Parts: sequence; C-alpha cells; structure tokens
Amino acid sequence: MYNQQTIKQYVLVYNQDKCTGCMYCMLACSFKHYGVFDFKKSFIDIIEDPNNKNKFIAAFCAHCNDPYCKASCPTDAIVKDNTTGIVKINWIDCILCRNCEIACPISNPKIDMEKGSAVKCDLCNGDPACVRLCPSGAITLIVREEARKLIEKAF
Repeated sequence: MYNQQTIKQYVLVYNQDKCTGCMYCMLACSFKHYGVFDFKKSFIDIIEDPNNKNKFIAAFCAHCNDPYCKASCPTDAIVKDNTTGIVKINWIDCILCRNCEIACPISNPKIDMEKGSAVKCDLCNGDPACVRLCPSGAITLIVREEARKLIEKAF
C-alpha cells in the first residue's frame, strides 16, 4: 500500500536564460506522443520573445491546482489526478467544443482533429521527454512546492 504523503507533485519549470531556441523539446514531445518529429504536434511551444530577439519563451501546461480547462469542460473529459497533480484529457469523452482552449490563459489545450480530441501535456506520466532531451537544461521537472518558492522569490 502506498502512502499519499510520499508522492510529490511535479511541474515543469522553464529558465529563459538557458534556452537556446533549438526546439529539441518540441521534437521530443511530438515524437513521444505521435511517433513523428512535427512542431505542430508538440504540446510545448517555443517562440521568439517579441521584446528580445535573442531570447525565447516557452508555453506549456502548468497543471494548475484548479485548472480552468477542467472547469470549462461540459463532459468532464479533463481530469486532475489529485495524487500526481497531472491534468489529463480523456479523448473518448472530448466533444471538441474548444472550451478548454478558450478557458486556458495560454490556450494550451489544442484541438487534434485527427485524434478527434483536445490534447495537452501529460508530463509524459512523470518522465517528460522535453526535460530529458533539453540540451541546455532550460526545462526542468521540480516539485510543485519548490516551484512556488521560486515564483515567490522572483516577485
């Protein structure tokens, strides 16, 4: 029997100063989930920072404590695992209404017409390919509480 106290929730953290814009994270994500190298099939987006052409911005699911995408879903296709903190989409229950895409502050869930469902980061079930293959260490997986402390320290 496992003890819920010992399971920690993890989140992705992005360090803009380390990112080179190589987009390996995007390729790793698309290959992990679709078996192809396709930027359009990645659940993480790396874009050029409009304020600094030598920097990049990463947009990816934060696996929010109280996800707007989940609250907006009329079929309860989006679920949050209260143990791991991972927010997932059950593609069988998704009706392609796009509420999740609209509700998310960064429009993270995307509609995949081939799959017939909204799709988003699932943290690769705890072993994110984007983290493993980021050559500069710009994307890391850390405990949610540590991420909160970093945010508080930054502001």
